Amino acid sequence: MVVDKATFPRDKCCGDGLTTLALRELEPLGLLPEHVANWQTVTQAWLRSPSGREVCLEMPTGGIFAATTPRRELDAALVRLAVEAGADVRQGHALSDLRLLPDHVAADVDGLGTVTARYVIAADGMWSPVRKLMGLAEPGYLGEWHAFRQYAHGVTGTAAQRLYVWFEPDLLPGYAWSFPLPDGRINLGFGVLRDGTRTGKAMNADWAGLIDRPHIRSALGPDVVLEDRVSAWPIPAGVDKAVLSCDRVLFVGDAARVTDVMTGEGIGQAVLTGRLAAEAIVAGGALDPDAVRDAYDTAVRSHLFADNRMSQVLNGWLARPLLARGAIRLVGISGWTRRNFARWMFEDEPRAVLFTPRRWHRRFFHRQPPYPTIP
Repeated sequence: MVVDKATFPRDKCCGDGLTTLALRELEPLGLLPEHVANWQTVTQAWLRSPSGREVCLEMPTGGIFAATTPRRELDAALVRLAVEAGADVRQGHALSDLRLLPDHVAADVDGLGTVTARYVIAADGMWSPVRKLMGLAEPGYLGEWHAFRQYAHGVTGTAAQRLYVWFEPDLLPGYAWSFPLPDGRINLGFGVLRDGTRTGKAMNADWAGLIDRPHIRSALGPDVVLEDRVSAWPIPAGVDKAVLSCDRVLFVGDAARVTDVMTGEGIGQAVLTGRLAAEAIVAGGALDPDAVRDAYDTAVRSHLFADNRMSQVLNGWLARPLLARGAIRLVGISGWTRRNFARWMFEDEPRAVLFTPRRWHRRFFHRQPPYPTIP
């Protein structure tokens, strides 16, 4: 049974970007671009250095390596697929209590009474009610990053078609973004490291002036109109410090703090950890929670820990404008560097694959693309 406090479709604060990792995880679930009304395939990504230098990264051909889609539509499409696959999905019901018993878990759910199951996969976000009920929440934890997002329409500049990542000197190692959606709409936002020096007031001021920076205003065009209100949210990117499982409960997605610590992307990691949790339960069986936990924790460490550590190191470098400028210059040296950096940035291969030989394979950066183009 799938139980969610929300009723779909519902909005979720997100940059709406789908990396190659996310696409590789979503494709086997049966999700197709036509299932999402405002799906936008991304063929180029434009990076802007702190010095103002711009580099265009061409995505590989032969498939879809990056896309954007409003989370309101993406999540609703996944719920429909789950229902079609036979899942018992209950929407609009909040969890109120959780009891761990010797051979099962009992959950008290508003409007449903007591629901029992052998295991719980807690995909309940940054503030995870399951984690709180189990006494595992970390007091005062606000995530490693903080992000702002707002939709806009009437975009007539280059941002109507281009995916932009702006490495602004005052946001490093964070960045601002504009992700294109159909019909002249965009997802506009920025993410900054929560390092103890930025106050909420300062971040609000940064957001208020973002659209008026000349290069951003030029990319959006003179007629851009911001929609509704700005949304802000914390980004948990500390998987190496998170409790991943306890008793018969496995935490996934933001509840496991698996967001990429360098880019803030979390959709691919959320779907990946959901799959790993399901595989661990199937392999371990109903009566051996120790084996299930060990299998899940080992799998998450294998897939994500090295990449998390590498991203932490890279963030330290990118926090320095001179090094960030040098990195963008290096990326733009040739067509080869631009193509392969695009695949690395969008996680076609694990971030730290070069330093983890156990993940090497013969078709490095030459695997079958997700959603291959049909001739």
